[in-house]
Amino acid sequence: MTKSWEELEELQPTVLKMLRNSLLKERVAHAYLYEGMRGTGKKEIGSLMAKCIFCLSPIEGYKPCETCLNCKRINNGNHPDIHLVEPDGLSIKKAQIHALQGEFAKTGVESKKKLYMIVHADRMTTNAANSLLKFLEEPHPGTMAILMTEQAQQILPTILSRCQIIGFTPLSPKNLEKQLVEQGVNPEAAPLFAQLTNNFEEALEFSQNDWFAQAQKIVVKLYEVLKKNSLEAMVTLQENWFGHFKEKEQIDRGLDLFLLIFKDLLYIQLGKNDQIVNLSERSRLEQYALQTTGRRLTEQMAAILEAKRKLHANMNPQLLMEELVLKLQEGSSLV
Repeated sequence: MTKSWEELEELQPTVLKMLRNSLLKERVAHAYLYEGMRGTGKKEIGSLMAKCIFCLSPIEGYKPCETCLNCKRINNGNHPDIHLVEPDGLSIKKAQIHALQGEFAKTGVESKKKLYMIVHADRMTTNAANSLLKFLEEPHPGTMAILMTEQAQQILPTILSRCQIIGFTPLSPKNLEKQLVEQGVNPEAAPLFAQLTNNFEEALEFSQNDWFAQAQKIVVKLYEVLKKNSLEAMVTLQENWFGHFKEKEQIDRGLDLFLLIFKDLLYIQLGKNDQIVNLSERSRLEQYALQTTGRRLTEQMAAILEAKRKLHANMNPQLLMEELVLKLQEGSSLV
């Protein structure tokens, strides 16, 4: 679904302010590099910029009207003077850049302007990058380029030096939460996904992943048995945790989920109920929060963060989790 200027401004206010100023002052660069994490709106803002350039009746002198022929064709991906280049397989090949140059050697079909967007510009082969460099050094009149990347350091410095670099910031949890709900994610689950990552596509993957749904249940169960006795906690580790959290990345994600439970308990104690993310467990967590202290929760959170550090230092995962469970149990309950 196409996002309006206002919606994208909410996601990337600094980027939109910069582009608005360029458009109003008629100082649009001939080449931009949009750099930022996956899911931060680079492609959507590239499309928005294309509409700003080609719109037949812009609002306030810069915003696309969204109703003229050009805006509609850009939204449908079939404007003759706009060309999109994406990796063919794993990389962008020299032949793709040559084909693009061939298109641009022709005069703009309708508007005397042409725009091309290169998605994952860091994946150009060396030959493709060198071909593009010549293109950037001697741009055709009326030509504009938007390159997009998650890894600017992988792009030739000579290409970077010819582009105006615009940095895209990670989405805030509230923005991410809102986007997820708009995509049909359960409003009760969205806050948790938005805390685990600031990448929209990754958060959406979590929401559709059976492994992740099961992971949440195991983490909640482990927290509950921690409150009983060491033996039951160790049995839960053996029977549930180790069978599900196998890879290092999965264990790390499990520890993140665990940490969020303790954070929620602390928020409940502090009266910050609007910051809880495990909404489906809310009533149980409110009961558990009465059975511990803020100081104890802080110690337990520190133990989980220390376990994450040890995991990345390649400590044996089984020993790490057994050690963590014992630490979390020391005086874990007041009842």
